[in-house]
Amino acid sequence: MSNKRVIIDPITRIEGHLRIEVEVDENNVIQKAYSSSTLWRGLETIVKNRDPRDAGFLMQRICGVCTFSHYRAGIEAVEDALGIIPPINAKLTRSLMNMALFMHDHIVHFYHLHGLDWVDVVAALDADEQKASKEAFKYSDFPIATGENDLKKVKTRVKEFVEKGQLGPFANAYWGHKTYRLSPEQNLILLSHYLKALEVQRDLAKLMAIFGGKQPHPQSLTVGGVTCIMDLLDPSRMGEYLTLFKVGAEFIENAYQADIIMAAGVFKDELSVTRPAGVMNFMAHEEMRLNKTEFLFDSGIIFDGDLSKVFDINEDLITEEATHSWYENNEALHPYEGKTNPKYTGLRDMDTIGMDGEKVHSKVIDEKGKYTWIKSPRYDGKAIEVGPLACILISYAKGNKKIVPIVDEFLQKTGLPKSALFTTLGRTAARMLQVKAVAKYGLEAFHTLIENLKVDEITFTSYKIDKDKEYRGRFIGDVPRGMLSHWIRIKNGVVENYQAVVPSTWNAGPIDAKGQMGPYEANLVGLKVQDISQPLEIIRIIHSFDPCIACAVHVMDKKGNDLGTYKVDPLYGFSC
Repeated sequence: MSNKRVIIDPITRIEGHLRIEVEVDENNVIQKAYSSSTLWRGLETIVKNRDPRDAGFLMQRICGVCTFSHYRAGIEAVEDALGIIPPINAKLTRSLMNMALFMHDHIVHFYHLHGLDWVDVVAALDADEQKASKEAFKYSDFPIATGENDLKKVKTRVKEFVEKGQLGPFANAYWGHKTYRLSPEQNLILLSHYLKALEVQRDLAKLMAIFGGKQPHPQSLTVGGVTCIMDLLDPSRMGEYLTLFKVGAEFIENAYQADIIMAAGVFKDELSVTRPAGVMNFMAHEEMRLNKTEFLFDSGIIFDGDLSKVFDINEDLITEEATHSWYENNEALHPYEGKTNPKYTGLRDMDTIGMDGEKVHSKVIDEKGKYTWIKSPRYDGKAIEVGPLACILISYAKGNKKIVPIVDEFLQKTGLPKSALFTTLGRTAARMLQVKAVAKYGLEAFHTLIENLKVDEITFTSYKIDKDKEYRGRFIGDVPRGMLSHWIRIKNGVVENYQAVVPSTWNAGPIDAKGQMGPYEANLVGLKVQDISQPLEIIRIIHSFDPCIACAVHVMDKKGNDLGTYKVDPLYGFSC
């Protein structure tokens, strides 16, 4: 019996446009999987021939979510090229802004992007509010938004949505799916936190804006330092940062952590959640400056899931290739030499399985040719997973004294073995563990900054660009979705070449010339899908990576040629 082709396009509740195609056998076990980005962008081309000091402001437009990450990367890549060392006040201010981003991003991801993969909203309507309120105390001594009255309000509010047949943000999910495991009371707790998180993320956006001027797209970073010196010297602004930081920290401790522990206990027997990652190589870069010399998270690479050995990163071994990507140049190139010349070859005709299980005529990717706008990054020729899981694993394996106790406490509370970290559950939990560490230790950077400002108010290092010299530099760091690098070459005082190798490129990239799959694709092969018309297991795994496809694609045809035809239906969304 021939395999069936299943298409999920678009994957929703992510940034950007992602298409997943899989082939399943007669038992609905995935035999082949393909990850395809279906929309292109133009930032790497747009920045060419411009003043390098503009790079950060332009590159932050790569994404509307992690704007600060690309802003900072563009600024620091230029600083690296020019040999500029910003003052410690500027470094610490950037770190505090980064902490605000991480807390905001991870809370939004779990509750508003990934949460409905775990929570059966309709089942929450069967919950007993009193039982649910008592249940919350199993996971936190000080639970948030889980009083009996709080839960009754939430239940009433959602019931009104259901009775009207309009679920709003909870629409178009697979309610009643067999892989949902939470009890009605546990569903209600998470649903309450979903709504509470809407308030908390608003406060955390303000946290970024205190030093950034606004959020998204902050404006206070500049090559050489930061421009928010008046905010840094204003006690009320510093006090506001401290207050809002603590709001986020409390929610992380008593809601986010509690919900992950609760979910881990219930889902630890669900195979789609506990099957190992497809790529067992992990890479992360040191991140989150705490003081003049110390970072919260460590750098390194783990191969084959071996926590006993952590290798140093050799930047010369990073390449990108385009064997199955819509670009002309297939060869594996270092980012300094990267090329982004488009070669769109389109889709092919094929009969597939529709959402109702019936055969339909479709346009599918050409898996033997080019099928995505995302390239295939490799480290020494190997596929690598990046992200919070990689960050936590590497810091844990290196014996980081701040991270090891946090991970061990989580494993002890859930009763999970270390091997559980290398799963979809572990990947989801790692985001919580990462921001728990930020919430617990991040204010060291705040207090270090306060003390340093008492004796030193400098926030900028002056510099000069010699138009007769050629420069090259890079930024490498870990951002909410994993290891990010920006690479720049400067000639005649302007940008000659620019490449961004982003987390979702590492994770969502296609098969390479050797036939190696990237983390998305490899994690899906071998997965059994309960119902191919409701592929919740696939979506749950992909969402655990928190895809940022807008970040992963930055190419345009600067001559204005038509690369493809795209149509937006105002009623049903994007199609191509």
